[in-house]
Amino acid sequence: MQIRSEALILSVRAHGEHGAIVRALTRQHGVQPGYVRGGRSRRIKPILQPANQVQGDWRARTDDQLPQLAVELIHSRAPLFGEALPAAALDWVTSLTAAALPEGQAFPALYDALDGVIGAIEAAPAARGWAVALVRYELLVLAELGFGLDLNQCVSTGAVDDLAWVSPKSGGAVSRSAGAGYADRLMPLPDFLREGGAAAWPDILAGLAITGHFIKRDILVDRRADPLAARDRLLDRLKHAVA
Repeated sequence: MQIRSEALILSVRAHGEHGAIVRALTRQHGVQPGYVRGGRSRRIKPILQPANQVQGDWRARTDDQLPQLAVELIHSRAPLFGEALPAAALDWVTSLTAAALPEGQAFPALYDALDGVIGAIEAAPAARGWAVALVRYELLVLAELGFGLDLNQCVSTGAVDDLAWVSPKSGGAVSRSAGAGYADRLMPLPDFLREGGAAAWPDILAGLAITGHFIKRDILVDRRADPLAARDRLLDRLKHAVA
């Protein structure tokens, strides 16, 4: 087994006295784990920062063996981890991706989207510049894993106009007329999720509430739920920043 590919570092776990087990996302080969010899050394440890773009070389004698991984840095995002909001956002998107995606299955759309979200955070550290991209990434993760939301027509009537809510049970949109009297059981649907474009903070937070509900319910369950703490930290910082 041999793979050589550009990749985005997702997670790093110490292994033994000097090594590290790394999970990284490639475009054509999906999430790939590997053992980095000397991964905790002063020379290599900075390369293994989550969100960094690297050139990875995975080698193993058999498909069942954890590959040895050699990495070369292409682009570092380490400076962003010195700022609270960008650091929280990068921690969340890499943790979500590492926990949600099965190993060895290609998700090229998710690779491109994750690269785009990380790039947006890097280009505009102020949260307003990347928060919409973050919501859209979460929606794409749900869709790529088979839990996509139907926000194009009312789940009850089939209407495509005046969609105002999302059903927390079905994940489908609900029109204003169909949801009359049930608003307390539904989630507000912000326009930007359907129409694109920029969004005000109340709509961004409403979008995050929708994606968070379904990520918690359908993806990050049981042993995969640990990354939710990273999302909670991000939401706390976002709400504090816009208060």
